[in-house]
Amino acid sequence: MAVEETSGNGIGGAVERLGRATVRGVEEWGYAFALLLETLYWVLAGHFHRQPVRPAAVAARMMTIGVQAVPILAVLTFSIGVMLAIQGIHTLKVFGAESQVVVGIALSVTREFGPMITGVLVAGRSGSALTAEIGTKQISQEIDALRVMGINPLRYLVAPALLAMLVMVPALTILADLMGLLGGAVYTALAMDLSIHAYLDRTAAILQWDDVRQGLVKSVVFAIIITLVAVTNGFAVEGGAEGVGRATTRAVVLSIAYIVVADMLFTFFLTR
Repeated sequence: MAVEETSGNGIGGAVERLGRATVRGVEEWGYAFALLLETLYWVLAGHFHRQPVRPAAVAARMMTIGVQAVPILAVLTFSIGVMLAIQGIHTLKVFGAESQVVVGIALSVTREFGPMITGVLVAGRSGSALTAEIGTKQISQEIDALRVMGINPLRYLVAPALLAMLVMVPALTILADLMGLLGGAVYTALAMDLSIHAYLDRTAAILQWDDVRQGLVKSVVFAIIITLVAVTNGFAVEGGAEGVGRATTRAVVLSIAYIVVADMLFTFFLTR
């Protein structure tokens, strides 16, 4: 018996736990993909079933996801721009190339930091709120009540959130790009005696549409990731209020992790 217990806690047990975790991960992503397909079906075909996605519901989601996030996003990305300018000038000063800091800030903000900071912020604010909302409805049996009334929960709860994410996350990314570039311009003007007008002119000459497009493509993918992770964790809630808290925490952590990994993969393939 002691040998069996030791072997269960040894390599065999570790392999078994890894296998179970892998199976659960595959099942969860399969479930998320199925939810995405069904949600898109209701977005496109809901009108034919007399259950269209209500524009008012989408607008309400856009308000909470996008408009209410503008102040904190503006502050964060402005600070990121200043930080990049500080570090860039300090590093490039060793090579006597401080003027090249404009290039680094422009590319870093539009390609990387703009979409990533936006994704992380939206995941923390709106992704967690969506998980908590669906999880609360799940444990209070409101989801079952919707089904009994003939209302599809994905059409009613998920579709407006997905559409709002697909619109507002790219829009917030554009705002993040502008505020990040402005932050870099302000600090550079103070530290290098370079006027903001000259900084912005040089930035416009450096940036290409492909640089901005790369960030916008990332933001669309981040929007889908945030929505799917939030929804799958919300529908999987068990155990009352404590379960809602666990699901919300898990949704935020997974969303941020997937965003970082997705950003790494995009950067690898799009900059080759």
